[in-house]
Amino acid sequence: MVMGDEGSEEHQGGSLAAPLIFLIVLAFQFASHWIDHLIKGGSDNEKETQLRAEIKQLLKEASSLSQPSTFAQAAKLRRMAAAKERELAKCQNVHVKDTALYSKVLLISKVLTYLILLIWFWRVPVASVSQQLVQPFGRLLSWRTGGVQNNNIMVGIIPWLIVSSRVSRFVCKLTYSK
Repeated sequence: MVMGDEGSEEHQGGSLAAPLIFLIVLAFQFASHWIDHLIKGGSDNEKETQLRAEIKQLLKEASSLSQPSTFAQAAKLRRMAAAKERELAKCQNVHVKDTALYSKVLLISKVLTYLILLIWFWRVPVASVSQQLVQPFGRLLSWRTGGVQNNNIMVGIIPWLIVSSRVSRFVCKLTYSK
């Protein structure tokens, strides 16, 4: 009877491990999408929006001054617009560096987390699925976990990480497409 209790405890831990691993993978996927959104969307913070408006206004004023007597004033406005453009470029460069840093930190933490999960669950089944449900892929899903027990396929960590990442990518696309 002691063996049966150990088996049920191991199965209980496996049943909690699968959703926990999926939530970890989903969190990394959402963080990755968030960073990609920051990079692609640009940084439209107040300062940059204000600088763009000022540049546009200065160039508009400079183009309206086309008389020879106002040439010096137009040149001064164009120089001011160029200075504002350099300031805007500097702000955008800082934004790019920040998002690159976030991407690197996310990648490093993702790799470390996946390695820890791989080491922790290397030969331990993460989940069990009915053999009939995953009929042609049973052997692939049970890689390094022992195969079939009680007519259930024992799912290994590597296939579970692959499936979790695919599903979480799909969930993120659905979430961000709205």
